[in-house]
Amino acid sequence: MSKREKTEATEKVEKAKKVNDKPAKAKKGNFFARMGKTIKGFIKDFRGETKKIVWPGAKEVIKSTGIVLVAVLVIGAGIWLADWLLSLGVDGVMELADKYGKSAAKEAANLISSL
Repeated sequence: MSKREKTEATEKVEKAKKVNDKPAKAKKGNFFARMGKTIKGFIKDFRGETKKIVWPGAKEVIKSTGIVLVAVLVIGAGIWLADWLLSLGVDGVMELADKYGKSAAKEAANLISSL
């Protein structure tokens, strides 16, 4: 954050505090009156919080977007590499099973038939 953004943020926080620094009143009245006051208070607090929002500038948004895109590419490449290596391993095991599995099955069949 730049100094200008920090000062804007502190000004917004101070302004919101002034809005919220009113003394609390005792709860009086029926249920609907209290609910109305509660909703009004919520809306007032909501407005105070929205005044504190500081939006990032264009440079900061572009920088953050670039970082996210690079991170997605790096993680995607890592997942692709792991998938490729595991596929090679599974293919190798399948070739070994085809090569030695048939001959082992024939030997077992010959042993069983000779008994």
